[in-house]
Amino acid sequence: MKKVLMGNEAVAYSLFINGVNVAVGYPGTPSTEVIETLKDFQDDDFYVEWSTNEKVALEVAAGASLAGARTVAAMKQVGLNVAADPLLSLSVVGVEGGLIVFVADDPGPHSSQTEQDTRNFARFCNLPVFDPSSPKEAFELIKPAFEISEKYKLPVLFRMTTRVCHSNQSVEFELKREKRKIKGFRKKPEWVILPALSYKKHMELEQKLQDMKKELSVYNKVEGKGKIGIVTGGVSYFYVKEAIKGFEDLFSILKITVAHPLDEELILEFVKDKEILIFIEELDPVLEEEVKLLLFENGRIISTYGKRNGYVPFAGELDVDKVKGIFYKVLSDKRFLMKNTFTDVLQIPKRQAQLCAGCPHRNSFLIVKYATKGQDVIFTGDIGCYTLGFAKPISTTDTCLCMGASITMAQGLKITDGSKKVIAFIGDSTFFHSGITGLVNSYYNRHNITICILDNLTTGMTGFQPHPGTGKKIYGEEGRKVSIESIVKGIGVEKVLVIDPYSDFTQNVDKVREFLNNDQLGVIVFRRECANLKSREGYFKINQNCLKCKVCLNVTGCPAIDEDENGNIFIDSVLCKGCGLCKNFCPYYAIEKVMENE
Repeated sequence: MKKVLMGNEAVAYSLFINGVNVAVGYPGTPSTEVIETLKDFQDDDFYVEWSTNEKVALEVAAGASLAGARTVAAMKQVGLNVAADPLLSLSVVGVEGGLIVFVADDPGPHSSQTEQDTRNFARFCNLPVFDPSSPKEAFELIKPAFEISEKYKLPVLFRMTTRVCHSNQSVEFELKREKRKIKGFRKKPEWVILPALSYKKHMELEQKLQDMKKELSVYNKVEGKGKIGIVTGGVSYFYVKEAIKGFEDLFSILKITVAHPLDEELILEFVKDKEILIFIEELDPVLEEEVKLLLFENGRIISTYGKRNGYVPFAGELDVDKVKGIFYKVLSDKRFLMKNTFTDVLQIPKRQAQLCAGCPHRNSFLIVKYATKGQDVIFTGDIGCYTLGFAKPISTTDTCLCMGASITMAQGLKITDGSKKVIAFIGDSTFFHSGITGLVNSYYNRHNITICILDNLTTGMTGFQPHPGTGKKIYGEEGRKVSIESIVKGIGVEKVLVIDPYSDFTQNVDKVREFLNNDQLGVIVFRRECANLKSREGYFKINQNCLKCKVCLNVTGCPAIDEDENGNIFIDSVLCKGCGLCKNFCPYYAIEKVMENE
């Protein structure tokens, strides 16, 4: 059959076809669709889950692998930071069933706090890494990734970037699943990592990398016979192909699909007759550094152009026009100044990211903002929809670092700037991911901060995935619901307040103001279901009392409230979720509710 698949979907289909038994991950753009697609498949030897974080996911996958199962742990690039501890140990301990660590890098970035290049992790951990250029190639490489993992008893990194993850391509395949018998766990001394064993295993790992080089090199390829050599990989390969159209005879391309370990013989053969080398890759100069080192060690003198000497940008995505510009800088050939018209067409106006209309987090932020009005307060933020609390007019987020850091950074700020109130904002899913240990630390070390847990009963930013607080598992079936308040109280925190941010605004402000009066460790749980998951009872509209003061617009920043060309304020009846927040601020009683059936 033929099917147009997104890159992540292609990976999921191939994983299922090639007999993956256990698929686990934590949602994060641009990786989420791998697990989301896999959950649509069912078989008696197939299990899929959203884990509480990436470290947990990889450890679950590792356990299943030791029993002989084929497994995948899927995450975005910053999730690999969280999973780095087990990944490094697995490179020494090894695996039994094939284990693929799927990682989606985000050059740009589009939806991440950092740009990272997972190929560096491959070098760091001494693990093989596949770097496909297209959905079709990604589909084809899953099978050898499993085979390499099982042959060499190592996890294999499978790195894709946003443009490959989210591009679409026609893929031809037979939806027939490979059936394998899971052997079950067999006790072996090497499954227990010890210093002496680690040394021995490290030496074995280095040898494995040498042994697999030739085997993996078949996935790299050389195209063309020109004297100008281009070394590239990933989606950059297609930018290069497009950029040299009409000039193919000038160039020879070395497409590196397996970025680590590299086959030195292939590279030395490629550069033998080249006048210059140009390195085109996202993000870091991984290929550039490896090839330059190889040239130096072999006494090969050749002019090279890449990131290290300023010809290729270090940060951000590449595209066809940028690659043409690089060729122009290197070759001084004006033919490469021709613009790719698609680049201009794809430029869209920038707009400030904002919370959705009716988002309960907006209400929660404003309740705290008004409760602390006139006070010197530091607000620490976290990763999720509520990161947008930094935006005007809400302006209640002063820091944002990584998952769970709101709670722990708040403690550091309280230690050094103790005269100020410090309030941390963290979401429900993020609290389960990385917030609990920070709360324990705050209780244990008597850090008197206030933690606001914004519980919208879902993982909103990545597509409404369940988490332990919902009590639902990946298929919507019943799991065990984990109560946030029970965790907080179980740690020992006595000062706990639960608020519905949609309820009476003034009363909520008074409750929070009173709660913040004494300088103790306290937790406020703001609980209201995400507005995009619940049907509204009605919506609000502006009536004839409006004097165009714009208070409703300027205080809430709700995207459902707007101004027409005549300066009239209106509420978009389609966007409005009926939360009624705006009504609390109108001094002229010009906002009224309309029931859905009226």
